[in-house]
Amino acid sequence: MKRWAWMWFGIALFLLVAAPLHVQDGCIDSPENPTVVLALLGSAGALLSAARARLRARTKTRRG
Repeated sequence: MKRWAWMWFGIALFLLVAAPLHVQDGCIDSPENPTVVLALLGSAGALLSAARARLRARTKTRRG
């Protein structure tokens, strides 16, 4: 998949998660919900970064 497709997929996923949280008023009244969302986004970013590094290392060893 191209880079732009992944970017649009990520934006759409973020909006799908953020919209229900905003509608529930949980983000305004309770400090736990934004903390959980930020923790999930941080974990996903770390996982993506690690997977990307592994993929690059694997591709580099195949090329020689």
